[in-house]
Amino acid sequence: MTQMKLFTAGFLLLAATGFAADNQFKPLFNGRDLSGWQEDTPNIWSVRDGMIVGRSPGMKHNDFLRTKKAYREFVLKVRFRLIDGQGNAGIQFRSEAVPDSHEVSGYQADIGQEYWGCLYDESRRKQVLAKPSPEMLEGLRKDGWNEYVITARGKVVTLDLNGKRTVNWVESAPGIKESGFIALQVHGGPPMEVQYKDIVIQQFK
Repeated sequence: MTQMKLFTAGFLLLAATGFAADNQFKPLFNGRDLSGWQEDTPNIWSVRDGMIVGRSPGMKHNDFLRTKKAYREFVLKVRFRLIDGQGNAGIQFRSEAVPDSHEVSGYQADIGQEYWGCLYDESRRKQVLAKPSPEMLEGLRKDGWNEYVITARGKVVTLDLNGKRTVNWVESAPGIKESGFIALQVHGGPPMEVQYKDIVIQQFK
């Protein structure tokens, strides 16, 4: 092989390797502390046994643990568990803070009774945008570990719960932001605990 061909082959291999590296899943949570995350209310969020734990003593408001960075196009994977299957929680994305409030505004992959597998619009349209059929929730473990895979590409948002597609949403409303922080929710109301782990993201831009 000539020197030019060797150079070209090496360049192409390097470029391909670099492209693959940029598209690998990377952790959003280091398993040790809340570095890279912003707490809203003290003593609600903690790290235990490699998990992010949101524990509510019984609050009048929802509470969110937010990433300090914004994300636009991505695939996000999160494993989660509601202790005893009680309460409500969710995973926010493409979200922003609501001024002078504990609330955030944006899409939420919802967690909890009557909301499993749903795409909810938190503090914006304040409604379920899309929800699964009962068949899509087969295999759901209400008091055990489940996994969301959240994909946001342009105006298309999909949710997969335990490997089953529950939402395929194409945004048609004007003015809906396509970038924002990611946040974990613990819901207001009676005392509850939600746990999150294995939080990884693959970014596209």
